[in-house]
Amino acid sequence: MSSPQDEKLAFALRLKQALKRSKKKIDTPTELALQFNLLYQGDSITQQSAQKWLTGLNRPAPDKIETLAAWLNVSPQWLRYGIAEERPQITVGRKPPKGKTAAAIEPTADEIKLLARIRALPEHRRYLVNEIVDQFALEQEMWLK
Repeated sequence: MSSPQDEKLAFALRLKQALKRSKKKIDTPTELALQFNLLYQGDSITQQSAQKWLTGLNRPAPDKIETLAAWLNVSPQWLRYGIAEERPQITVGRKPPKGKTAAAIEPTADEIKLLARIRALPEHRRYLVNEIVDQFALEQEMWLK
């Protein structure tokens, strides 16, 4: 069983992940507070509150988590607890055949070509590709479908 402090730190990590993939780059607690306050209908938060969210010293109230989740286009349940939930909109994508896991799918010729192209990139560009893939994987982690 995790402690309340562990839960706050886990929330901070998820918040940072969501901020990293957001449209507007948020690097500081001041920017987080400013952008959050533009969206939140209740009392404004301070830069110190945002700092506590980012460092795992505190976790926002549920209504603030709802605002953060809507703003950052993530699941509120994932942001708060790290648990995936149903995506509200329909997505289109390649799904594994019934009875097979994603790991059991054989790579297509296009996927093999893509892998070869990635391997041919310089290390710093492979790193960038990996970062992009991590962001897409995060998307799957927070939504069930």
